[in-house]
Parts: sequence; structure tokens; C-alpha cells
Amino acid sequence: MSGPERSGGAVHHPAAEDAHHHADVSGGWLRAAVFGAMDGLVTNIALIAGVGGGGVAADDIVLTGTAGLVAGAISMGLGEYTSVRAQNEQLAAEVAKERQELIKFPEAEAAELARVWEARGVPPELALQVASIVGRNPDEAVRVHAQEELGMDPDDSPSPWVAAGSSFVCFSIGALVPLLSYLLGASSLTISLAAGGAGLFVAGALVARFTRRPWWWSGLRQLLLGAAAAGATFAIGLLFAA
Repeated sequence: MSGPERSGGAVHHPAAEDAHHHADVSGGWLRAAVFGAMDGLVTNIALIAGVGGGGVAADDIVLTGTAGLVAGAISMGLGEYTSVRAQNEQLAAEVAKERQELIKFPEAEAAELARVWEARGVPPELALQVASIVGRNPDEAVRVHAQEELGMDPDDSPSPWVAAGSSFVCFSIGALVPLLSYLLGASSLTISLAAGGAGLFVAGALVARFTRRPWWWSGLRQLLLGAAAAGATFAIGLLFAA
């Protein structure tokens, strides 16, 4: 086990540095991937449970599940792209507006930024002094004002293509899990739903790696939510079959 290291008069402890390390939550891929995988699993589990409950043949279940996979993956990818693109365009418009206000009203903008820091406990004189210094660098001033007023860093906006790709791929993988047993020749709805339930539990447990929640609780929560959706559609299938 390595001990603390001294560099330039400062002491660095590897354990402390590792504890301070944060996961990368930028880029737009994680949220899109999680929602894509969960939506793919729940959508096709519920879809297969519904048509399976209606008593249709295995070939019809394969057709329905495949159509759900393709349609859902395309829909999720396009939805994520449009959503993130619109968010980035809105941010760009607000940043451009903020840049113009800094040019026209530098003192008023510095005072506004100072009030934000004062609310966080910074002494008024120091807050105004720092805000005025920040305002001397236009690019840095725009970035700081955007962070403080909009809650977003204009230099760290997520990629719509990354979000779309993550959502498309992960939805496809999730939707394939309950369909796979039928594609391999099995015709049991129970096997398909069991595979989908296992997929939900594993996906939930993997999410816990990023959220630092108990893996078993995260997995169980996703399993219960998916089971509720499958139960509802299965009941509808039974009603139509009756």
C-alpha cells in the first residue's frame, strides 16, 4: 500500500486523490444509454407479454418483437438527437444574449454576478471585486455567467450524435434480450419473460455503478417496474383472447 508523496512542498496521498475522483457525467451518453437500454427492455418485454397473453403463435411474437425493436430504436435515437440538439441551440442563444449584455452593461452584469456569490456567503466587496476581474476577460466572463445564471457550461455541452447513437444501440440491445429466446427456436413465453427480467435486473445493477447506490436495490427496482408493465400488457392480451 503506497503512502503519501511529497511534491513541491505539498503532500499528495493517492487514496485521497482517488476518493476525490468523479465519474464523467458530461457528454450526454450516460443518460441516453440508460434510458435506451431500460426502454428497450421494458418496451419489448411488455409487447411480447401482451401478444403472448393473447395466445398468438411464436412467429407472430418474433415479428411483433422485431418490429418493436426497430421502430423503438429509431424513435429513441431521433428523439435523443432532437432533444439534445434543441437544448444546445437554446444554450447557444442564451450565451449569445449574455455576451451582448456583458458588452453593453458590464457594470450591471458584474453586480449581478456579485449578488449570486454574496448569496453563497462571499463578502460583498470581495464578490464585486472578483466579478469585476472576471469581466475583464470576455470569454471567461461569458462562461462564468452562463454557469452561474443558466447552470450550464457552454464549453461542455453534450453531443446530440453521441446521445442518439447511445440511445439507438442500447435500446436495440435491451429490446433484443426478451426476443432472443424466440430467435433461437424456443417458443416459451415464460423463458422470454424470465430472460427479460434477468436483463432488467442486470441493467439496474449496472446503473448502480454510476449512481453509487446498492446494486441489488437498483436491480430489484428495475425488475419490479418491468414486471408491472409486463403484467399490465399480459392482462390486456388475456382480455382480448377471451
